[in-house]
Amino acid sequence: MRKKKLLGAVLLSACLSVGSVVPAMADGMRVVTLGADLTDAQKQTMMKYFKVNSNEVQVLTITNADERKHLSSYVPLEQIGTRTVSCAYVKPTQSGGIKVRTANLNWVSGNMIATTLSTSGVKNCEVVAACPFEVSGTGALTGIQMAYEAASGEKLDETKKELATEEMVVTGNLADQVGKNDATTVMNQAKMEIIQNGVQNADEIYNIVFNIAQQNNITINSEQMDKIVDLLEQIAQQNYNYSDMQETLEHVEENVNGESGGTEENESEVADEDSILNDVDESVLGEDVHTSSTEEPMVEEDPSVEKEPEKNEDGVVEEMPDGEYEEKDTELPALSEQAQSQYDLLHSFCLGEYQADAAALQNAMGEDFHPSVTLDMETGKKLSKKVEDAYYKILAEGTDSYIPTGEEVYMNLELNAMNDSLKKIFHIDQTEAAEDMQETEEDILANVSAEDKELLYKDTLKFFEHLYGENTDTSAEAQNTEGTETPEQTTEESAIPDATEETFPTE
Repeated sequence: MRKKKLLGAVLLSACLSVGSVVPAMADGMRVVTLGADLTDAQKQTMMKYFKVNSNEVQVLTITNADERKHLSSYVPLEQIGTRTVSCAYVKPTQSGGIKVRTANLNWVSGNMIATTLSTSGVKNCEVVAACPFEVSGTGALTGIQMAYEAASGEKLDETKKELATEEMVVTGNLADQVGKNDATTVMNQAKMEIIQNGVQNADEIYNIVFNIAQQNNITINSEQMDKIVDLLEQIAQQNYNYSDMQETLEHVEENVNGESGGTEENESEVADEDSILNDVDESVLGEDVHTSSTEEPMVEEDPSVEKEPEKNEDGVVEEMPDGEYEEKDTELPALSEQAQSQYDLLHSFCLGEYQADAAALQNAMGEDFHPSVTLDMETGKKLSKKVEDAYYKILAEGTDSYIPTGEEVYMNLELNAMNDSLKKIFHIDQTEAAEDMQETEEDILANVSAEDKELLYKDTLKFFEHLYGENTDTSAEAQNTEGTETPEQTTEESAIPDATEETFPTE
């Protein structure tokens, strides 16, 4: 039985589409897209990862407005979020089909991008899609399409681009149930057969999908089947030339079956040396980066098979240290892409602020920010977990449990709720009843002075102010200004805080 089932993932959006355009530089045939809501430091990290300078490529800045324009027909706005962070590097080619490499995209794979990009009408190109931290990558296809148009000077058909975006969503939703390999297998093989044989009848398309699923031991429920057949029926009506997409589709099929072994031997060494897929700086993204490539067989672990615990040299199972960064409780809802990117930034901050990881702190706050307190490693790990868990709960469950007091200093409810949690974690301005309640739990800061707790609280709050684009000083000043809205008014109106969340402040 080949069926594999991934851990649940929600439809997330890291859409890339064209916003403001920097005039074309030396090489107009190569285009880089950068998410507008990355910090300046993160944008520089991505340019280093792509190993290019701004004077060597055309650069497109991608905004959240672009993202919503291209994804809102297929993705709920609350899942698209208000921040755009994914990036891509695109180079049109004369042959070889579509080749894709990804880094830090955990919901879509290089094969999913390649086969759906062929639906948009692209024939030959190389793509590197990535982010400085993990995101789903669902919307990356749109930015790649637009970057391809800018690089090639070729305008893609709008209907085909929309079908490609819908295909990515349908494939991703199916992947949530059966795994990326099997989801890609179904969509890719069905497209091959339908386009090659000119099949347009819905019943025939249904039979093709059903047979592919059965042959590969893949279970598809009726709702998923209806969406797949409807999409493929629309694709069939576009009269694609199979020869234009044959190389890509066949290569993807080999890859998801574990048969692909990289570039063909007869490809020229010059082409290999000039490939953007082989010329990235993996070191700038850190260790344990989630990657995929159409040039490597697609291997996918089956999460239903329990892994053997790791053992030391003496054959003894070693327990995971307290506070280790790990998967969250599966009972909590999975995060949207915007929420996940915010949570990942907090993880970087916690590693830097509490566990002395200077690179992680720089990634979260920039070069000029330094920790005020040095903690021992055990305390740092436990504090990281406590702060991260508190924020994850707010991101996953919302702020319904938070009761405004009327004394809030921020417009954003999430920020006010997290500030309340931080005060409890760091024992700031707590009542005796609250202190007694906390004594029933392990006091991870028992050996930290009250002064250092205050400093840690202030540093942590600075991170969240930075994240949400708010400041206590400006908020307090606003409250004392005649004619300014009261805290009660701003809290009530902050249910959709577009003004504070659409952009992430740069360094």
